[in-house]
Amino acid sequence: MRLLVVEDDERLLQLLQRGLGEEGHLVDACTTSADALGQAQTIAYDVVLLDWMLPDGDGLSLLRAWRARGVDTPVLMLTARGSVGERVLGLRTGADDYLVKPFDFSELLARIEVLARRRGGEVVHLRAGDVGLDTRQRALVRGEREVALTAREFALCNLLFRRVGEVLTRSELLAAVWGPNFDGEPNVLDVYVGYLRSKLAQLGDDAPVIRAQRGVGFRLLPGGER
Repeated sequence: MRLLVVEDDERLLQLLQRGLGEEGHLVDACTTSADALGQAQTIAYDVVLLDWMLPDGDGLSLLRAWRARGVDTPVLMLTARGSVGERVLGLRTGADDYLVKPFDFSELLARIEVLARRRGGEVVHLRAGDVGLDTRQRALVRGEREVALTAREFALCNLLFRRVGEVLTRSELLAAVWGPNFDGEPNVLDVYVGYLRSKLAQLGDDAPVIRAQRGVGFRLLPGGER
């Protein structure tokens, strides 16, 4: 799963990133409301872990802003606030679940899995020609053929499939898949485009192709368009 953790406590944030990563999840992290606001709107996360208190505001205000903008990603509030009234306030604001600090990591994992299963009933099939992208199984599908994608490959593929034929800039793709504050090697995008091209090719002749727009970015073309 792809998770967003919005947490003010850097030590806890690092522990969550490491622990969730070891469980096979792809984890993005934000420490402020300002960064997290656009992050959840740009990237389709499976679950968001949201701290109640943030340095530039509070989690409830951020949650209200997400819901007002149509972000329906399941949100698990993480907070030291444990009174019934505060839990009710969080849930009524739009949170899907609530976990009081300190918490057991195994319980956190279980709650994440429950939220993801609830959302799992929503199956979206995006299409480019006769090839589909199954957003629940995170796989490319063509007839009886199915090619699994890694979390990062899926994030990139999902954006390309949602905007078939459009040229997406390199900066747009990097921000959407690796986060707006990505400061790694820009050629990581080319590496993952290469991975996706190989997997699309496994679907046979006339499968969709990813074309480079020199100096701009990439676009996905349906099968038969070259």
